Amino acid sequence: MVYLVEHFYSIQGEGRYVGTPSLFFRFGGCNMKCIGFGCKETAIDGTEVMGCDTVYAVNREYFSQNWVAIGDVKELLQVLELYDLPGAIDIVLTGGEPLIYAHDAIFVAFLEALVAKGHRITFETNGSLNIDFEKFPVYKEAVFALSVKLSNSQEPLEKRLRGDVIFNIASNAKDAFFKFSIDRDSITMALEDEIESVIMHAPKIGVYCMPVGGTKAEVEANTEPLIEFCKAKGYNFSDRLHIRIWDANKGV
Repeated sequence: MVYLVEHFYSIQGEGRYVGTPSLFFRFGGCNMKCIGFGCKETAIDGTEVMGCDTVYAVNREYFSQNWVAIGDVKELLQVLELYDLPGAIDIVLTGGEPLIYAHDAIFVAFLEALVAKGHRITFETNGSLNIDFEKFPVYKEAVFALSVKLSNSQEPLEKRLRGDVIFNIASNAKDAFFKFSIDRDSITMALEDEIESVIMHAPKIGVYCMPVGGTKAEVEANTEPLIEFCKAKGYNFSDRLHIRIWDANKGV
């Protein structure tokens, strides 16, 4: 079963394709919680749930009212018909963690249909879940934004850093790049060493660093220190354009 939390047509706000018109599909479920990011979402019963800035797509217990069960690929393809799209625009699959559905028949059929229609597909993934590229060759046509989680996520190292997965994706995907979420308090020599330990598994792909934050104020507070860090290390700075423009609003 595949769960869809939301969909919306906007511009890509992060990473290599910032500013590109994109149709987003946010799927429910994740293999991590990332409470270290400290973002809070209030459930309908008033409970404050902490995690990443899309905790409502991670925690089904408190946000199940947003999760729609998908039983047929046609239900996903019909979403495209809801928008007045100017051709085969980019499709971004995010979450949660969309690759928890990587081997699901409905999910794979959806990808195959998108590729057949000429769409470029980008996965926003934490890079910890492996893919069988030979069994499911459609993944070779996709782009992967590898948002590998660092220690500031408070996830255990053995769970968040899978060198074999990173190497497999970087070696087989149409394109891939790293995208790290960093707050100003984490910018230390230890962080530099940690990032190096990640990118060594795919040293030829691009590195983008973006400020942690679920609100415009949080993003802005982390931006200037992160820019200085990127200048010193030669990494690409990635803004979080959607948050800077629309603040904490969903569906943008």
